[in-house]
Amino acid sequence: MTGSLHVVEAGGARVYLDCGLFQGRRADAWEWNRRFPTPPGQVAAVILSHAHLDHCGNLPTLVAQGFRGPIYCTPATRDLTALILRDSAKAQHQDIRTVNRIRRREGLPKVEPLYRARDAEHAIGLLRPIAYGRPIRIGPLTAAFRDAGHILGSATVQLDAGGRRLGFTGDLGRPDTAIIRDADVLPAVDLLIIESTYGDRQHGTHADALAHLTDVVNRTLARGGRVLIPAFAVGRTQEIVYALTQQREAGQIAADGPIYVDSPMATDATAIFRRHRDCFDEETQARLRRRDPLGLKGVRYVRTAKESAVLVARDESCVE
Repeated sequence: MTGSLHVVEAGGARVYLDCGLFQGRRADAWEWNRRFPTPPGQVAAVILSHAHLDHCGNLPTLVAQGFRGPIYCTPATRDLTALILRDSAKAQHQDIRTVNRIRRREGLPKVEPLYRARDAEHAIGLLRPIAYGRPIRIGPLTAAFRDAGHILGSATVQLDAGGRRLGFTGDLGRPDTAIIRDADVLPAVDLLIIESTYGDRQHGTHADALAHLTDVVNRTLARGGRVLIPAFAVGRTQEIVYALTQQREAGQIAADGPIYVDSPMATDATAIFRRHRDCFDEETQARLRRRDPLGLKGVRYVRTAKESAVLVARDESCVE
């Protein structure tokens, strides 16, 4: 699933559920992301389920084409979306510079980025944080967020209008995911829209995944090697750091092997996690009373390119 966007109409009010960036071949992405199913200026509001790029990343394009309504989301989603959109605008700028260098050599005219930093800032200015369970009125529609258990601040959406109820899941999290609470159960609905990336797969247990991670880290560090873990900056990085610190506290991973988070964006996302501890589950809340599970001694967050270059050049056994 990419470029998530659903249109809901009731009593003359038109609402978008999510406004995600379609990611594919460059030409296809430019064409797809510039087209909307309805004129942006006629959309009353956007209801945002969570901050992943495929759900929020095309909001600046929507705004650039005339949308001026509110973008409703949870408080944590507001902060993560601001981070994601600014990073996406930067990526758009860098990508278009590369494309235009190639086009200039081929004698072709320049092309414009999908959106710019100012468009991202305009979209961020329209974000309206709403707590879980608090009603949102949009014309004849009433909406409310419930915890989706996917990433920090993620939400399912309950929409009521004309005596009918619609449910929209966005992405649903797996039970017992680290740090955040499990998903709430939606009430009975007349129509349910479910998005599923792994609906045809049977995942292993968290215990098995944790045991496998521990084994790989211990075997690699024992021979003086370096464990490299590619991970999404929002959600997955924090889960991995949590798992590593949990195993270190339990004496399952050697305490002398440093752990690095080599990503400015992941570092910023982790700071946002710390600001929204109300989204954490009971286990994480209990650990917070003893120590910070995302900043335990031995976890070092790398922000600058210079620090990253030093880390890459260093001959050190570590987890990165």
